[in-house]
Amino acid sequence: MCALASIPRTLIIGSTGCIGRFVAEACLASGIPTYILIRSARNSPSKTKTIKLLQDKGAIVVHHKIEVVISTVVALLEQLILVEAIKAVGTIKRFLPSEFGHDVDRADPVEPGLMMYNMKRKVRRAIEDAGIPYTYVCCNAIAGWPYFDNTHPCEVPPPLDEFKIYGDGTVKAYFITGSDIGKFTAKIITDDRAVNKTVHFRPPSNLFNVNGLASLWEKKIGRTLPRTTITEEDLLTAAKELPFPGCIVAAFTHDVFIKGCQVNYSLDKPSDVEVCSLYPNTLFQTVAECFDDFVVTIPDVSKASHN
Repeated sequence: MCALASIPRTLIIGSTGCIGRFVAEACLASGIPTYILIRSARNSPSKTKTIKLLQDKGAIVVHHKIEVVISTVVALLEQLILVEAIKAVGTIKRFLPSEFGHDVDRADPVEPGLMMYNMKRKVRRAIEDAGIPYTYVCCNAIAGWPYFDNTHPCEVPPPLDEFKIYGDGTVKAYFITGSDIGKFTAKIITDDRAVNKTVHFRPPSNLFNVNGLASLWEKKIGRTLPRTTITEEDLLTAAKELPFPGCIVAAFTHDVFIKGCQVNYSLDKPSDVEVCSLYPNTLFQTVAECFDDFVVTIPDVSKASHN
């Protein structure tokens, strides 16, 4: 099962970001020697706090002999320089580029989302042309309410005033918690079944449409909320007119909940692997459990749920 003779020293780039922090924490919790690349001596207070947290858990902020590289950076084309460096070093046994979303070779969002996916495609082709062993992690949507104008739904509770339903609300998507993205990524990097594969996160228990999410959240908070329809045209207008990065989120929301980009294809390529088939005995946190975590952060709702 394991492609590496021992637990690999792993470098994570972008470890202070939303996904990067989850991945770094999971690697550390799994006993993987974890190195984090800090590209600037001047960091925001939140990034400095994250760095300190990771260091306290055992992360090392140094250059060392690295065998696995995980990138979660936002500046996607900077990875082309990283690809050249990995190729020149010749000792890297696995590279996980900054994916952690949809399969960009299958999804086809409107601009400006397409621009971002073209960047990811360019990085993919560079990795493959360089002959670098890789894994593309396609974890689909991060668990939480899918706000079309918010870049980090995992950090914002679902609505308490009204739901905004995309289209008729029936198109489904997979919702994965950040901790599970990190947990399964930490498993993947030592698993030779994932070498040169695209690993898709499709747990059946986490497949929901927006109507289903709304009903689940209403059960959690103990009341019914009004629903407003956000049409396809509304999302296309938002993709054109919202400032960055909201315009990209709107483009992806359209791709997911109008076009069905997560569910409109089969895993029929030799390079496709579904993560549940790799780890059938490892459970995902459910969306219901994720919503429970949100409930305790809302004082009035939390008190009501315990009465």
